[in-house]
Parts: sequence; structure tokens; C-alpha cells
Amino acid sequence: MIKVTGKLASGIAAASLVSSGAMAQDQAADAAEASPVAADSSFEEAFPQMVSGEVVQGDLAPPGPLVQEWSLDAVQSLIGVIENIAAEGLDPRDYDLQALKVSMRAGPSEELSEIASKNFVWLVEDLRDGRTPMGAREQWFVVDPDRDTLRTGDLLSKALESGDVSGTLADLNPTHPDYARLKDALANTPESESKKRKLIRANMDRWRWLSRDLGKKYLITNVPEYQLRLTVGDRIISTYKTIVGKPGRTATPQLAEMVSGIVFNPTWTVPQSIVKGEGLGERVLSNPAWAKAKGYKATRGSNGWITVVQQPGPTNSLGRMKLEMPNPHAIFFHDTPSRGLFGNANRALSHGCIRTERALELAITMAILGKGASKEEAVEIATSGEYTKVMIEDKLPAYITYFTMASDINGEMQTFADIYDRDAPVLASLDKPREGNRSNVIDDEIIVIEDDPRVGG
Repeated sequence: MIKVTGKLASGIAAASLVSSGAMAQDQAADAAEASPVAADSSFEEAFPQMVSGEVVQGDLAPPGPLVQEWSLDAVQSLIGVIENIAAEGLDPRDYDLQALKVSMRAGPSEELSEIASKNFVWLVEDLRDGRTPMGAREQWFVVDPDRDTLRTGDLLSKALESGDVSGTLADLNPTHPDYARLKDALANTPESESKKRKLIRANMDRWRWLSRDLGKKYLITNVPEYQLRLTVGDRIISTYKTIVGKPGRTATPQLAEMVSGIVFNPTWTVPQSIVKGEGLGERVLSNPAWAKAKGYKATRGSNGWITVVQQPGPTNSLGRMKLEMPNPHAIFFHDTPSRGLFGNANRALSHGCIRTERALELAITMAILGKGASKEEAVEIATSGEYTKVMIEDKLPAYITYFTMASDINGEMQTFADIYDRDAPVLASLDKPREGNRSNVIDDEIIVIEDDPRVGG
């Protein structure tokens, strides 16, 4: 059953509107605009408290211990993983390979099990969570659930009980096809092309910062590419050009949030920085004809405070839809009346929010996929001209990512301009020794966006 707030328009032929109305509005407008720990360091110094502190959550069983008994066969398998870890964009020198080999010569021992367990834990952390420390992930606010769902001690138990050390670690690789494509690109890039190889490694690591499995239905946008993809069942259903935040304080942050609804024919409550700072409030009150043409309505409170709301309509700065995506950054996807800007090569133009082309097509599709409305209902709402919020039953994750090497919308591996200069700290971290005891706490500044969706705003 449809879940909406607002009113429904009536008397609309849904089938014809999908092709000639709702989805065609954008087409018509467009026609018109990425020191190894010393092998002889003591175990305590190199690996204090086994690095990761596991947390027991809810009714989960306690995680497996972080030091367990290793057979020689399992150790040999672990050695093989480390010797070949460069294929995953990681550095064999980050692990105690020589210490493993020396200890292994004496046969099974407590020392060997400690060294092997330590290295296995390090590999899990790097393959599951990413090697890049949080401090080098600028404006990256994605909370990766893998640390809790793929617990290190459990993985160690699984590897040793099954005898499949390499398989257990390989299963941590991101499932998105782009990770495998980047891995292939790394394998096919000569060692002499060190700059390119480092960029590939950095972007492989960025995939590890996300959930290993993104889900069956999701939105994902790569900010430097200016593209948004809707993926269903591991297949890209649609792609949309985007306009993203300008560099600086208005740069679009990287997030993973849930889309809970769609607002059709939205209003825009104008921020006070514009109402007062730019004098919009007084202009609306003093020039009713101009205000009506722009869709602005203003009220002045008893304290003199002016509030301006732009009503739904063709001039509304949010266009004809926005996706409901609550987050502390106030970032969301929305339409725009200035669709000619999608023809620009450089589309880092907004105050942080993401504008999408063919926005009504996306909104209607999201409403249907999320079981918030039927096709007919969604079209009727979209074309009613009235503010209506449709809440969806099946919430879809939306990933706002930042990859400077990735597959383009044609499936070809490409490099994209580092529009926010976020590559440098990631690349620099690859030249530094692996950082132990890495925190997964995000401590970068949250910049709450006061969006100005007007042209060039």
C-alpha cells in the first residue's frame, strides 16, 4: 500500500505519462541546456595486545581468540599468502615473513603460533578494513560494518579449522566487480609504471573502506566521475549524470546512507544565509510579482525574523524531486531546473548536495523498487504538482564514493580528476610502514551543508 503525505492528483493516464511526461521532462529541458615492522622486534612491541580489540555485540557468541595453535601446513599457506599479497595491492614487507620462516624451521611451537596469528590478524585488518589509516581518508564518513560481521577471531578459527587459510583471507575481498578489474589492471601494469601502480593500489584500498558486499539494490555515485548508478541484482539498471559540491568547504563528503523516501514536488526552505545575508527576504516581501514568478513565499514573525519558502513548481531550486536520506551532513540527491549544467565537463558546482539528471525517472523508479508506490501511483504523484512525500518499505543504501580510477559507465577502466585533492594522503600512506593499532573511529570534521541549489549555487 502506498505510503505518502500530501495529496494525489487524479485523471492521469499513467502508461503514457511514464514515457512522454515524467521521464521526458529532463530530455526536453536538456534539448533547451591509494617501515615494515622489524622482523626482529619483540612480539609485544610489534603486536601490542594483538592489535584488534573485539567487541561482543547483542546475542553474538564471543569471538574466537586472536592467538590460536597453528600447524606447519597452515603456516606454509600463510607464507604463500604474504608472498603473493602484492597482487591485492598490499606490501609483503608489512608482514613478518622472515620471522615466520625462521620460527617454522624449529617446528610447531607457541612462538610460531603467536607469530602466525599476529600476521593473520594484520592481513585480516588490511584486507577487510583497508590499509589506509583514518587520518588519510579525508571527508570519508562511511561506517564499514565488516569489522563487526566478519570478526577477526572468528575468521582465524575458521581458517585453522577448515585448513583453508588462503581461501578465508581471499573471501574478504570486496565483491564489487571494480575491485577485480583494478586487480587485473595492477597485474597488467609494469613495475616501471610506479605512479600508475600506486594509484591503482590506492583505489583498490578505497573499495575495502566500504562494506564488502554493497547489497542487491543500491545507488552508488563516484563523485569525481560525476555519475550515479542504480544497481539491482548485480546489474546496473540506469546511470545518471551528476553535479557535485565545489572544492573547499562545499565539497561533497563520502557517505553510506539509507534512502527512506522520495519527496515529489518539494518545497525549499531558503537558508537564513540567503534570506538575510543576501537580502532575499526583504526582496520577496517588497516585490510580490517577482516573488510569485519565482515561487517564493515569505512570512515575517513578530520578532522581525523573515522565513522564505519556495513552493513546488518549474522554478523550484530543488526541481521536481529529492531523495529523503537523513544524515548529519544534510546531503541528499535532488533535481534541478538548470539541467543545461549537466552538459558541462566540470560539474563540481553545488554547495555539497548532488543534483541528478532525469531526476523524475530516478524518483519514480526508486518509489517502485522500494515498494512505496505502484508505477501508476508514482506517476500520478510526480505530475500532480503538489508536495508529496512517499516513504518506501524497502530502504535502499546510497553510497557516495570517491574513486580516481574506476570503470566508467561503459565498463572501461579510466582515471578521473582528483577534484578535491584527496589522493595525496592515501598515496603517501602507501609509502609509510603499516600503521598498527589503527582506529576505526571517524574523527574528520562534519561540515553541515547549507545547500544553495540555485544555478551555480
